[in-house]
Amino acid sequence: MTAINLNAGALAPVAREIDLFELNVTGAVPDDLDGVLVRNGPNPLSGHFEGDGVLSWWPEAAMLHGIAFERGRATGYRNRWLRTQRWAHIHAPQSVSSWPDTNPNVNVIRHAGEILALAEGGAPLAITPQLDTLGPARRHPGIAGGMTAHPKVDPRTGELVTFRADWKAPFLRYGVADAAGKQVVDIEIALQSPSMMHDMAITATHSILFDLNVAYDFSMLARGHRMPLRWHDGRDARLGVIARHGGQIRWFRIAPCFIQHVVNAYDANETTIVLDVVRYPWFLRLTPDGTAFEENPVGVLWRYRIDLNSGVVHEGQAGDSGIELPRINEQLTGRPYRYLYAAAQPNPLEIRGIVRHDWHSGSLERYELPPGDQNSEPVFVPRREAKTEDDGWLLCCVYRHATDTSDVVVLDARDVAAGPVATVHLPTRIPAGFHGAWLANED
Repeated sequence: MTAINLNAGALAPVAREIDLFELNVTGAVPDDLDGVLVRNGPNPLSGHFEGDGVLSWWPEAAMLHGIAFERGRATGYRNRWLRTQRWAHIHAPQSVSSWPDTNPNVNVIRHAGEILALAEGGAPLAITPQLDTLGPARRHPGIAGGMTAHPKVDPRTGELVTFRADWKAPFLRYGVADAAGKQVVDIEIALQSPSMMHDMAITATHSILFDLNVAYDFSMLARGHRMPLRWHDGRDARLGVIARHGGQIRWFRIAPCFIQHVVNAYDANETTIVLDVVRYPWFLRLTPDGTAFEENPVGVLWRYRIDLNSGVVHEGQAGDSGIELPRINEQLTGRPYRYLYAAAQPNPLEIRGIVRHDWHSGSLERYELPPGDQNSEPVFVPRREAKTEDDGWLLCCVYRHATDTSDVVVLDARDVAAGPVATVHLPTRIPAGFHGAWLANED
């Protein structure tokens, strides 16, 4: 794997927390954008990464970035490290034990009236829309022991569907919380060995879990690797399908792969599930001497059709372009949908551009960025009176190489190729990170 300079360009961390007001805007911010775009990601407390690869980037301290919008105006920017034991060791050493021992640096969701910053298996933290840390989740007692950073919220039932994968037994737990945050399902799913599970999928009736070819190898720690994860040729790749509220899980064999992110899934009929993902033919594969990683390929759009009657899975590539960080109109999570939006990945070292894929026509539209610039995932925000699935806006953080600053672009989700309807210019940088959310202002 090519060494990465984590302290330059789009990945470079910032060294302090700031508040900015009255941001400069090119174009016109839509009147119905009324809320905060929040982005999560790793940012070392020292302001400097140690190491030169993705496994040195992933585990660093959680920092949130928020860009506030109010009825046609961009009203401010704020960034904050989450208050954890890791943060306290630097900033409040006398009170380390009073802070949570977790590092939720991956994602943000709102559920049951609570905003949660999510970790890769660790305990979430409750936050305010202003990015202040409130502490452990208050309305979700069932997830205090940790959960995935990619749970799914059913937009019709309000249920939160989740799992927790662990390197020690039990290796996998599956759970469902109701719309108020009360845990209604909490079961162990038997696995022979721990697996790297990052995302999951739901339909209206089932949940889908992944047991694939990236898994733990603790001997890597003795060889100087920071995280003991790698590709395993000998593992079976499987999709696990379980009824929403529990029961016997069924495992379906698929071709070897790694799936980092789900696009969506839905019930095509009573016996067929359609699952759309970003798929890698391999990921984190070690060189023959075991000292380094081969360069990862780019991920591509892939569709699985799971026949629950026959046990057969039909799978195949659904797009030629490298993509990552897919998003949809989340009002259709777990239901049939037409459009997906994703960050373009022209090569393994760049996330550059936004694509819109139309499943009905098969067309792919692009918003291009110049070489050197890079962007985060596109977050879909429906218009206030949306009439169609794609009637809304895409909000995306963009790093500008020429100025070493970041913009937030607002694209019309119906015409991404037309370019931004508004660009919010920040005099600072939002480093490349993981995921985020649109938090609409609540009346």
